[in-house]
Amino acid sequence: MKQARQTIRENRTGRRAGGRRFRSVRRAGRASLTPKGTVLIVTMWIVLVLAGLVLVLSRSMRVEAIASANYVASVQADVLARAGLQYVIGKLLTEEEETILTESADAYEAIELEKGFFWVLHPNLSDDRNYTFGVTDEAAKINLNSATQEMLLKLPGMTTELASAIIDWRDEDSEITPGGAESEYYLLLEDPYYCKDAPLETVEEILLLRGASTEILYGEDTNKNGVLDPQENDADQSEPPDNKNGRLDRGIYDYVTVYTRQPNVSEDGSQRVNVNQGGNQQLSSLLREVIKDDRYFQLMDGIRDNRPYRNILDMYYRSGLTKEEFEQVADRLTTNSATTLVGLVNINTAPREVLLCLPELTENDADALIAKRANLDETQRQNVAWVTEVLDQEKAVAIGEHITTRSFQKSADIVSVSRNGRAYRRYQAVLDMQNETPRVVYWKSLHHLGWPLDRDLIANLRSGYALR
Repeated sequence: MKQARQTIRENRTGRRAGGRRFRSVRRAGRASLTPKGTVLIVTMWIVLVLAGLVLVLSRSMRVEAIASANYVASVQADVLARAGLQYVIGKLLTEEEETILTESADAYEAIELEKGFFWVLHPNLSDDRNYTFGVTDEAAKINLNSATQEMLLKLPGMTTELASAIIDWRDEDSEITPGGAESEYYLLLEDPYYCKDAPLETVEEILLLRGASTEILYGEDTNKNGVLDPQENDADQSEPPDNKNGRLDRGIYDYVTVYTRQPNVSEDGSQRVNVNQGGNQQLSSLLREVIKDDRYFQLMDGIRDNRPYRNILDMYYRSGLTKEEFEQVADRLTTNSATTLVGLVNINTAPREVLLCLPELTENDADALIAKRANLDETQRQNVAWVTEVLDQEKAVAIGEHITTRSFQKSADIVSVSRNGRAYRRYQAVLDMQNETPRVVYWKSLHHLGWPLDRDLIANLRSGYALR
């Protein structure tokens, strides 16, 4: 019996010990299996997160690389535009005026530099289908600060209201021109301001005036490239609104300026002789150079007796000078005592639309002037004497105080693009040449108007093709 009990106790003890060993082994198994599975899962998540970070970083680096490349290209395009400005200045300093205004478009089209190209865009007022290139003569335009109301009204698309408003804006008084506006009108606007009562400083300033609009100023040519673009000939499908007539309605922008002025001196820089002033010694000496016979005394008496003269053409007709004699002295005479003459129109370069703004001229007169000047040599173009061969006395005298044959302000519409086609720049510059070194009096960004030339140029550059 004792032995049996002993056996039972041993069996129970063994089972308990075995149970403890089993539970210990099971716990050990669990302890060894759980950490290994967790590490695997965590590792997989870490790899996934790192892969995501790499992708994000790669995309960010790609974006930064593109942005950096675009920034570099934009800097290059800007430098190219400024190089274009210096190129134009070099032309003005080294070439004759007639050469600058008439030389081949190749001299200003796709000029290649190390980092890209630039163009000097010039609107061809007789052709709205093809791009033209070159420097623009500001003196071939009507000056908004000096033109009479009658001259302003002859501009294409000009209204009576706006012409009157221009007169009121630039004059110093507070009297309202019929149809115009002074401060009383402008102070009642939603964003009020005073009438300037001083000259306009830019052509775009005209948009502040009563009756002005972008339609009158720019017409359909809202990107100011002088060419009829598809969006400018599609009616109301896209901006700007247009009449879809297959012709570019330009507005007045290409025909007006505010920059033209010139010193009242002769071509060689010497002081001109005012034929309306009392002193005659200088005039006498000048006439002695070209008149060798007894007519000299008769002419001097006639000049004194017929004063005052409206302009030198008036003096020519009433003095008794021959055309050959007048040609020799015309550039050295004046009827204006001012040291600076503002707003004279260059009769040698003005387009038909501008010539028609001059007093009393008809379409036939404008066409005749254009035909005549095309056949003049350089000497004949130096003074206004040639006008007397085209116009009768009344018309020649009527335009005499408004015309010149010299230009001191040029403008350049400079477009540049980086060699890879990533970036472009466009600037409008006006240069004054009254001094020995041309001075930039206006420099405005036109980037916001969009790429003004053929879009295939950009596509070719981005594809690696050469432009020339």
